[in-house]
Amino acid sequence: MASADDLKRAVGREAVDRFVVDGMRLGLGTGSTAIWAVRRAAERFASGELAHIRVVTTSLQSDLEARSLGLPVVTLNDAGMEEGLDLTIDGADEVDTRGNLIKGGGGALLMEKVVAYASRRFVVVVDRGKLSERLGTIFPVPIEVLSAALVPVRRALQALGAEVGLRMAVRKAGPVVTDLGNLLLDARFREAFDPPALETALDAIPGVLGNGLFTRRRPEVLAAGPGGIEMLAY
Repeated sequence: MASADDLKRAVGREAVDRFVVDGMRLGLGTGSTAIWAVRRAAERFASGELAHIRVVTTSLQSDLEARSLGLPVVTLNDAGMEEGLDLTIDGADEVDTRGNLIKGGGGALLMEKVVAYASRRFVVVVDRGKLSERLGTIFPVPIEVLSAALVPVRRALQALGAEVGLRMAVRKAGPVVTDLGNLLLDARFREAFDPPALETALDAIPGVLGNGLFTRRRPEVLAAGPGGIEMLAY
């Protein structure tokens, strides 16, 4: 039986082989599944199949990986990128039955949202364990917060019914600091919520720079499981 790592590798590579064509402006995401899309895109670039792609990354992790493998990395502000991206491939921490997502387990949710929402097409790669009937049953909602607004943002989230924790680092003392220099709160909502409405409500809190609910760009989801890779459309 395939391991979780095998499934991540398979679905990340499959997304590149199925959807990426030469000349694309391509967004590449963050995390243990999306990194396989970065590596596969680099293989196909090196072989000449994707000689004219341009790549926008969503985190220091994917940026360093892409550059080390020779991919041509640009930003959304560069010349020739005015029309945005043709396609973004990224992972997710949870996907509900309507294609709403929670992202941000890797701490890159703000740039992930900028890149996903700047794309004509958004492909999400997951293993089937990330699929759920209702968002919030598997993973809390990450919130990227300006450090000076930590306490009032926490209070506002609690008023919305959330149990809120400051994300702490594992191999350093203190909290996780994002690539953009901000803090992360993880908000767990025990009651069912409407994902689009909550995304809007979270965005309206002063001091919130981004949240991990992705509801405004409908994804195409490739889900890997023991029976193979399935395409889920919403």
